[in-house]
Amino acid sequence: MDLVTFGEAMVRLTPPDFQRLEQARSFDVCVGGGELNVAVAASRLGVPSRWVSRLPENALGRMIANRAREQGVDAQIEWTAADRAGLYFAELGAAPRASSVLYDRAASAIARLSPGSIDWQFMFAGARWFHVSGITPALSESAAKVTAEALIAAKSAGLTVSYDLNYRSKLWSGEQARAVQEPLMQHVDVLITTEEDTRVVFGIGADVQDRYENVDADSYADTARALQKRFGFRAVAITLRENPRVLLNTWTAIVAAEDKIHRAPRYEVEVVDRIGAGDAFSAGLIVGCLENHGWEEALRFATAASALKHSIPGDFCLVTRAEVDQLLRGASLRVSR
Repeated sequence: MDLVTFGEAMVRLTPPDFQRLEQARSFDVCVGGGELNVAVAASRLGVPSRWVSRLPENALGRMIANRAREQGVDAQIEWTAADRAGLYFAELGAAPRASSVLYDRAASAIARLSPGSIDWQFMFAGARWFHVSGITPALSESAAKVTAEALIAAKSAGLTVSYDLNYRSKLWSGEQARAVQEPLMQHVDVLITTEEDTRVVFGIGADVQDRYENVDADSYADTARALQKRFGFRAVAITLRENPRVLLNTWTAIVAAEDKIHRAPRYEVEVVDRIGAGDAFSAGLIVGCLENHGWEEALRFATAASALKHSIPGDFCLVTRAEVDQLLRGASLRVSR
């Protein structure tokens, strides 16, 4: 496997037709989780990918593993008979009501993962890239220890390491996130983040009046440079979203690397489901780098893939390489016949 990811995946339940949770009589069911989403997208885009996790040995655990394998991902699972699968409920909104997420993931199987239980030497054998996010160490003290263990092992094995900061206020406070994650950054080559997350976690942010409309890429470039200076990252990627409406956003990104700021095209996206768009961006960037493209081309590819993800229900970026390439060439919105 060229890419290895590590983290939790959950069963997601979404009320149909923009219903509120309290209205629901049925749910659309899918599987998702940051690092699995990355592995799925990378696999579909042509990079052999492995996902490492811990799941309960029951129907829900098998559902999660099966969904990963259906997309060509090598799911390496530590099975447990005693613990549970995490759940989350996604309530999709429309202006002026924002979308929201309700977690039911406390004491899930991966939160009880113990340091030393995963053979990282085996998991990383032959791999070139390791990806994890800030969600994983937020799950429990032991999950944070295993995350640190994995990062150290990945660097020892010579892998490039990417880390999506992915701050979740419903899992921990900014102060907790900073205390746990700052020591991890010494093992990270590529940080993937948003300006808002770095401001909350590391106290580094852009000097902007409005973070949701009229986003200024230059001020975000300053944030990326400040992160590089502080932590010594090889590259920092920041996604930029303008969301004046829940269902109509603009989407772009920048990468600070090799003493340059690289900027992606800006896409107008009609939001069917924005959950997983950042993971699709991470996957696209990783694929571009593993294929030895320059940062400019990798960034363009990642931004196009993640723009397409907004149009797809569920967490997974179910696109093909041809569709991403077509968008990069300037795809028509007329019906393809």
